[in-house]
Amino acid sequence: MKTFGGKKVTVIGETKHVGDLAPNFKVVSNKFETKHLSDYKSRYVVLNVVPSLDTTVCDRQARTVNKELSERDDIVVLTISNDLPFTQEKWCGSSGLDNVITLSDYQELDFANKYGTNIKELRLQARSVFVLDEKRKILYLEYLDEMSQHLNFDELLTFIRQLPKE
Repeated sequence: MKTFGGKKVTVIGETKHVGDLAPNFKVVSNKFETKHLSDYKSRYVVLNVVPSLDTTVCDRQARTVNKELSERDDIVVLTISNDLPFTQEKWCGSSGLDNVITLSDYQELDFANKYGTNIKELRLQARSVFVLDEKRKILYLEYLDEMSQHLNFDELLTFIRQLPKE
C-alpha cells in the first residue's frame, strides 16, 4: 500500500525492476525545453524523483543526492517532479548547488506513467530513485511506500560509490 502523509494513494504506471531497460521519456526543462532521457550522455544517470521541490523532505532529497554525486564526472543527476518549470528554476537558484538539472513532467506525465510514479489522486510523482548504466539498464531503484519518508540515502550512496569510474 502506498501512502502520502498517512493517507492511501493510488500510484499508477509501469513499475520498473532492477535489470529493466529504462524507457526514454519526454519532460520539460526549467527553460521550457523538451528533454528526453536520450539527451543525457553520461555513463551513469540518476533519476531522482520527488513529489515537489517546495517541501522539506523533497528539498533534502534533491540537495543530498545532487551534493553527494556532484564530484563524479561520469554521473548526471536528473531531479524530476511535476512542479512547474518556474518553481523548479526558483529552487535551482536558491539551492546553492552548481549544475543541478531539474525536469518537469507536469504536461504529459510521460515519465510518471513509464516509471510507475504517477500518484493518481494528487497528480504528483511518487518518491523514488533509479540508477542507470551507460546502456540505460536499471542497476538500482527504490520506490517508497510512504511519500513523506526519506530515501535510504546510505544504501543509495554506498551503491553509487561502488560503481566503476571512467
